[in-house]
Amino acid sequence: MVHLEIRKASKQDIEGVAKVYVDGWRTTYRGLVPNQYLDELSYEEAENRWMQFLDNENEPFMYVAMNSEGKIVGFASGRSIKEKHFTGELYALYLLQDCRGLGVGRQLVSAVARHFKESGIHSILVWVMEQNKSGLGFYKRMGGQEYIHRTSTFGETVVDDVAYGWNDISVLYDEKPNKAN
Repeated sequence: MVHLEIRKASKQDIEGVAKVYVDGWRTTYRGLVPNQYLDELSYEEAENRWMQFLDNENEPFMYVAMNSEGKIVGFASGRSIKEKHFTGELYALYLLQDCRGLGVGRQLVSAVARHFKESGIHSILVWVMEQNKSGLGFYKRMGGQEYIHRTSTFGETVVDDVAYGWNDISVLYDEKPNKAN
């Protein structure tokens, strides 16, 4: 597992977050949503979107992963929700392509889970595009349980989403004896 600096994001990080978001979408969802939709994503619009997210009233927050050069290579965000079985949502998790499979996503999810715990939230869910097999596998390996389904639309394409949930988020942040720090 690669260890990076994981810290709470500030509005000064939004430019780097937007780059990870757009580049992450383009590498993860190519072939799953229309290429035109991906090609039209813009860093400026992503900056505006994530700035608005942090200004929302649902107590949103974000953590970033920074490499040794101080570059943001991944981020995860969360917010409180009012759902039948869950009170927190892992709203987003995006990594640059070359950081996938190295434990960066796991470190970011752990940071989000700790934040939720400190806020008194003990159950969370995350929505994943069902066609995103690597994302589904990641959340299953993290102990997520399939919960409910919905559809989303990107351009003209309708995709199926599945929510994975954790009724006890402590499994996401408990320290493992051989975990690299």
